[in-house]
Amino acid sequence: MDSEHSKRSILKTITWRITASLDTFIIAWIITGDWKMGGSIAGIEVLTKMFFYYFHERIWSKIKWGTKKKWWWLS
Repeated sequence: MDSEHSKRSILKTITWRITASLDTFIIAWIITGDWKMGGSIAGIEVLTKMFFYYFHERIWSKIKWGTKKKWWWLS
């Protein structure tokens, strides 16, 4: 069975953060009515959530539950 490499987890973390931070920015802008405040909120959460997501991914890459075993000749 293949395990996910650290570099893949980092790339997934970055692409997800771009998507999620855009979402946070839009919601914060709508709620506050101030695009600068929306940007500030999105800027802060991008750093904290990247950290948490990376370690969340690494922990889940160690958990075998819900995965299928691949046969060596299909790799």
